[in-house]
Amino acid sequence: MKYYLVAGEASGDLHGANLMKALKGKDPNAGFRYFGGDLMQAEGGTLVKHYEDMAFMGFAEVVMNLRTILKNLKLCKTDLISYKPNVLILIDFPGFNLKIAEFAKARGLLVCYYISPKVWAWNQKRVLKIKKVVDHLFCILPFEVDFYKKWGMDIDYVGNPLLDAVDAFTPDPDFLGHNKLITDKKIVALLPGSRKQEISRLLPEMVKVAAAFSDYQFVIAGAPTFTNDYYQQYANSANIPVVFNSTYNLLNNAAAAIVASGTATLETALFNVPQVVVYKGNVLTIGIARMLIKIRFISLVNLIMDEQVVKELIQEGCNAVTIGAELEKLLEDNNYRSKMLSNYDKLDSRMGEPGASRHTSELIVQYALKQ
Repeated sequence: MKYYLVAGEASGDLHGANLMKALKGKDPNAGFRYFGGDLMQAEGGTLVKHYEDMAFMGFAEVVMNLRTILKNLKLCKTDLISYKPNVLILIDFPGFNLKIAEFAKARGLLVCYYISPKVWAWNQKRVLKIKKVVDHLFCILPFEVDFYKKWGMDIDYVGNPLLDAVDAFTPDPDFLGHNKLITDKKIVALLPGSRKQEISRLLPEMVKVAAAFSDYQFVIAGAPTFTNDYYQQYANSANIPVVFNSTYNLLNNAAAAIVASGTATLETALFNVPQVVVYKGNVLTIGIARMLIKIRFISLVNLIMDEQVVKELIQEGCNAVTIGAELEKLLEDNNYRSKMLSNYDKLDSRMGEPGASRHTSELIVQYALKQ
């Protein structure tokens, strides 16, 4: 069968690649065409548009890049009709993907949505649109099952695909040597996100923290769409090393981490690395978000546990002084550190077992054959 996937950011590329791999196991004749990234491209098929040209975060940023977004929407719709897939698989990225879902549904295509839009966070009435334009919704967070039931919608809970990615990870025994890192200094991992807006706002504050922790080695997890020079412009001549395509190896060797809010917060927890979560956005975007968003937390760790497991430093609170104070507790306060790790154990239990990609692929093939 022919599958068309749309992923608009780094995490979607990861989950899309794992799903493609699982689909090939269920459907030996699977053909793929997609909006995605390097990881999906490694699984074969045809990359139509790279997510680096699509990942705009925040209300203000979307408005400023509206022309590019509309151009990408037009390309996706035209290409979708030309390819005529058996199944359209949309991965998170709701602002873009719900528009594609509506377009595809009106033309009789089977629409599967993998990783539910976070409608529980704000504008919950979007569930009504999802019910109209999505045939099958696959959710990855435990609390989403009850949320959708309240809206009279049955969904498929498939577990979390990050468990698949972590389970498939094979550590590099010479990670430090391959990346010329110091072997006798503990590592603090810096995960500033995968979008330009995130990196430009968060990395300078992360880097400032390093000066107060000379006994530790700070290392940046680089996104594959950027260069070392791009990161160093924000490093204030600190010459902090950047590792590319090795985030899991970095976390596997880290004593603590400073992490941009997003999927990486959950990945960091799954690697049992104590962390502080940071986020800083456009002032207008944050102002609008604070009026609209209905949730207590922004990090996936805290959302899943429904309590503050990791500290969240947002906007004004996201500065070198507050980040440094939290990092010191993570590194030096054994009781504080142990409590976070203990909560990570509870998180592991709540998350369940690996198998989300396999389970989702089985359901997609099953639904497609019934179409």
